[in-house]
Amino acid sequence: MSIYLIIFLNILFGLISGVFGGLGMGGGTILIPLLTIFLGMDQKLCQGINLISFLVMALFSLIIHYKHGFIETKGIIFIEMGGIVFSIIGALLASISPTLLLRKAFGIFLCVLAIIQSISIFKNK
Repeated sequence: MSIYLIIFLNILFGLISGVFGGLGMGGGTILIPLLTIFLGMDQKLCQGINLISFLVMALFSLIIHYKHGFIETKGIIFIEMGGIVFSIIGALLASISPTLLLRKAFGIFLCVLAIIQSISIFKNK
């Protein structure tokens, strides 16, 4: 695969994951499978790439939501602390877990997410 095709696919996959992220689905839900399946990248590397892209998107989203008054600051420290602690625990677990286990766990997560989303669509109708 040529370097130009790899660059093009990375840009395309970033665009696709950004659109899904903007729609509320979460860009990593689509970015990680795209990178692992079509580019053959390692699952742990893809998770790191996803986290970096998420931080950038989250920062811009936070700024925009804050400017529009959509951020409730009361009690936010408890949510942040929980997110930080469990993110560190999750990163440590991912770093010591075999890649095959991570791939299977992520696949199961996507299947469960699809089932939950399908059920919520039918409930809302």
